[in-house]
Amino acid sequence: MAAPARRLCHIAFHVPAGLPLARDLQRLFGFQPLAVREADGWRQLALRSGDAVFLVNEGAGPAEPLYGLDPHHAVPSATNLCFDVADAGAAARALAALGCSVPVPPVSMRDEQGAATYAVISSPAGNLSLTLLDRTGFRGPFLPGFRPVPSAPGPGWVSHVDHLTLACTPSSSPKLMRWFHDCLGFHHLPLSPGEDPELGLEVAAESGPGGLRLTALRAPTGSAVPTLVLAESLLGVTSRQDQVEQFLARNGGPGLQHVGLYTPNIMKATEGVVGAGGQLLTPPEAYYQQPGKEKQILAAGLEPSLLARQGVLLDGDRGKFLLQVFTKSLFAEDTFFLELIQRQGATGFGQGNIRALWQSMQEQAARVQEA
Repeated sequence: MAAPARRLCHIAFHVPAGLPLARDLQRLFGFQPLAVREADGWRQLALRSGDAVFLVNEGAGPAEPLYGLDPHHAVPSATNLCFDVADAGAAARALAALGCSVPVPPVSMRDEQGAATYAVISSPAGNLSLTLLDRTGFRGPFLPGFRPVPSAPGPGWVSHVDHLTLACTPSSSPKLMRWFHDCLGFHHLPLSPGEDPELGLEVAAESGPGGLRLTALRAPTGSAVPTLVLAESLLGVTSRQDQVEQFLARNGGPGLQHVGLYTPNIMKATEGVVGAGGQLLTPPEAYYQQPGKEKQILAAGLEPSLLARQGVLLDGDRGKFLLQVFTKSLFAEDTFFLELIQRQGATGFGQGNIRALWQSMQEQAARVQEA
């Protein structure tokens, strides 16, 4: 591996000036302002909930935003993942030697709270760039060049980023898996016993051709980097786009489709999100009527009717459970969304939940296309 990632520092978004993403992250999901920078036509606001940090870059300017790259993308989207590395300069040189494009060579930033060095590389995943950051010499709350923003403690609904899901073009997952392995040290994480890394986990459509392929990647041992999930459509002839195809069309290519945010109490978090006006995907009615589902929910110490009312999915057995709920898109283009996830001993993603998400997103995609 050329530049092993040690930790996810933040996820950056690029949106037009005036788009209420930063406000929605605060109002709907409990994120709190951490630091801000306003210069060169950009307003960059870092928001935090637990260890999850989002950097919202608003506007556009003659210069690149600090710690990132202006993607000049036609639609608002999540465009950058920032990883902590041991030596940003050495990492950039090693990746360049592998043939990676380095649009922002190593840059050193300094203010009264210390110094940090970063470089930005292009990834093969559409408009997604990666920032390699070394901030061991910085003592402030975020990064040099940003002004700290005092804020009250948030509700604590989110503690950290659990996983990141990239929507990919058909048959591209093996190539992307090798790139993340060679460049950042990620390894295949099986989602089912005996899974072939080249094939991943295939979720077939309930009727007709098509379906979904998921390939999970684990960061280097000892790092604090979320799981990376590659999602692509299975080739098939259908009259309607599935949710991955729709994302590719509306986003203008591959990219970060959703972020899984870990919550220590999904029922409380979901209640807070809905109470603040957040919109969640509605699971298929049949999900809660599956044979054994009520017993499974009760075994987890939860009330089936409450999960159904709040749209929370549950999968697992033998005392290990996984609970998930998904938001509708944060953007009018119906692309990027968030997931709230709670684990009670479970480490995977639950094939039953994957199929339920597939079906609910198919139904949502159909409603959007018909609108």
